[in-house]
Amino acid sequence: MSNERHIALVTGGAGGIGAAICQRLAAEGHAIAVADRDLARAREVAVMLKGSGHIAVTMDVADESSVVAAFDETTKALGRPDVLVAAAGILHFKPNGDRPLVIETELAEWQRTININQTGCFLSCREFARRLPAGKSFGRIVTISSVTAQLGGYRSNAAYIASKAAILGLSKALARELAAQTVTVNAVAPGLIDAPMLRQSLAPADDERASAGIPLGRIGLPEDVADAVAYLISEGASYQTGTTIDVNGGYRMQ
Repeated sequence: MSNERHIALVTGGAGGIGAAICQRLAAEGHAIAVADRDLARAREVAVMLKGSGHIAVTMDVADESSVVAAFDETTKALGRPDVLVAAAGILHFKPNGDRPLVIETELAEWQRTININQTGCFLSCREFARRLPAGKSFGRIVTISSVTAQLGGYRSNAAYIASKAAILGLSKALARELAAQTVTVNAVAPGLIDAPMLRQSLAPADDERASAGIPLGRIGLPEDVADAVAYLISEGASYQTGTTIDVNGGYRMQ
């Protein structure tokens, strides 16, 4: 990996996977902007990061003006971000922890999921791309999709599956558009990961049963996802773009 210090803006940086990504990239020596709707929690994450020069910024990825403001604040404090990790996302369950079927999904819940997961990723990536300098330069975009986008999902609802599938297509489109500037765009598709989103529907007591269908025999950790992200922003991944790294313990093999 390169020893060069980069400026990384991580959306959803206060969440379980997002926070792990921030920690991993900070440990690599990069400056981190922890971007999240929950500014208090984002500040807690930023303070815990290794090294100095990290900040927390308010960012609602579904709000265009909020996205622009977060990039402005990051650029003013740290410099223009040359790494974007689009990790913000939500997953809706019924009160009993079951996934709502399509026939049970209200339009408002569908739209909220799409606004945050899909449109939020688009707005974040678009703002990053708009701020790139002319010509070739270092740049990395890593989007966070999901194994549910590839399998149709078992624990996830249709809105989440559709939004995460759209991220895979957006990542490929961006990879092709930004290739001439030597900016790479890749996705990471986590499987079952021990993070707050999973715990909405899976109690720790059921981990062994859930792990039975995973060849490596365990539920993944946020750090497993963070390791994949760290690789994708490294110089070692400079010839990799438009791809998806599966982090699922063999749950889906292609």
